[in-house]
Amino acid sequence: MRIIGAIFFGAIATLAFAPYSFWPAMLVSLIFLLLLVHQQTPKQAMLIGYSWGIGQFSTGVGWIYVVIKQFGGLPTAVGLILIGLLVAYLALFPALFTYLLRRIQLPLSISYLLLAPSLWLVIDWFRGWFLTGFPWLWPGYSQIDGPLASIAPVFGVQGITFALMIISASITTALLNQKVSTLLFTCAVIVITIVFTQISWVQETGETVDIAMVQGNIPQKLKWLPSQRWTTLLSYQDMTRQNWDADIIIWPEAAIPALERDLSDFLTRLDNSAKKNNSAIIVGVIDQNRQGQFYNNVITLGNNSTEGYSYPAPESYSKHHLLVFGEFVPFADIIRPLTPLFNLPMSSFSRGNYTQPNINAKGHKLAPAICYEIAFSDQVRHSLTIDSTFILTLSNDTWFGNSIGPHQHLEIARMRGLEHGKPVLRSTNTGLTAAINYKGKLIEQVPQFKTVILRANVATTQGQTPYTLYGDWPLYLWIVVSGITIYVLRRL
Repeated sequence: MRIIGAIFFGAIATLAFAPYSFWPAMLVSLIFLLLLVHQQTPKQAMLIGYSWGIGQFSTGVGWIYVVIKQFGGLPTAVGLILIGLLVAYLALFPALFTYLLRRIQLPLSISYLLLAPSLWLVIDWFRGWFLTGFPWLWPGYSQIDGPLASIAPVFGVQGITFALMIISASITTALLNQKVSTLLFTCAVIVITIVFTQISWVQETGETVDIAMVQGNIPQKLKWLPSQRWTTLLSYQDMTRQNWDADIIIWPEAAIPALERDLSDFLTRLDNSAKKNNSAIIVGVIDQNRQGQFYNNVITLGNNSTEGYSYPAPESYSKHHLLVFGEFVPFADIIRPLTPLFNLPMSSFSRGNYTQPNINAKGHKLAPAICYEIAFSDQVRHSLTIDSTFILTLSNDTWFGNSIGPHQHLEIARMRGLEHGKPVLRSTNTGLTAAINYKGKLIEQVPQFKTVILRANVATTQGQTPYTLYGDWPLYLWIVVSGITIYVLRRL
């Protein structure tokens, strides 16, 4: 019964994330996880944690099957096996948490209130780093519309995760020990969130920037057909021409269905038109250097502090954090021959540098994060400077169809804006294209699978949040202190 309960409450956690956004579900899920492993052996606890992970990740990231089904070229049974292997792998992390929680023998209050929050953070960070990292569905993201959101500008998304664990552990301990006093930890978190709500970490400048984001809605199966190249380019060009009065116009990731080096004349004309209209245009484009390496780039044209376009674009950014199997294949010579899944279009990219200069658009500095990169909070933090005006994220969520994936992706982008007190501009091919303010709230959003232009006046800010300045270091310090404390208590 505990195994079935763990699967059920793991699945309940998914309801806390977009598009459902019922944030209390995460607290309920974590509380029952802690209740279920109480007084279990380490091996029993590990099995419970693994079952909880199966419930969460099968419902939370099962949408990845859409990519395998539509673009992998595999039979349904093989596709289901592959997604099953992914879920089975991700479930190992909560299993490790519950195993160590019961393996390290401590009194209940110390185990749950001191060890559990720190242990969860360490394992989550490891998941976000191991094998290039998969920080999807970190619990903190589920609270973007909840009262704990005010923690993000100070301690980031993992600070919210930490607060969730403290509250869950406090309530669980009170239920098991039947002592109301342990609820003081929950009260302390509530007080801190209320205090943080009253503080303005950044200030509005009083300036707004007129943004136009072009959602081309180009089907993935047509995107790279040579016969469709100029149809796509002219479509983007026509929609752009109607919005030359905007300060900044943005096309999505890889909007240009050709290499940059092959469209120098087209980009030169686009640059001249933007300059003539005193506008800047940001474009996602693929390119290949002289060594034959492919890069997923963002370039700016028009009013961008340069005298004119020349190949390669002087104002550009190359994607650093590539999606494993989607944008690069490890051990490619061995793996690629196994199945068409490992030969997806655009799956042979090289990395740009971890930290690159912000790109310039009409006097504003933008810190880019292409698609999957927006999920890596520390990388975004290192890209920001005191002069950064916007966080820019271009994406092509066409791969994920009408699933919950793009909604979770947008939720992650919203968290980056809240953490850093910077507006986020999210331009996508098929949605969800959105302008997000510095509090992580949606200013404007356009429907999925529509050929449409989003226009929004976005307020800019000045200053830096504590999280921008210090990142996760306060949490690292807490983990060290708690680790020393636990060691001393075990010795005693």
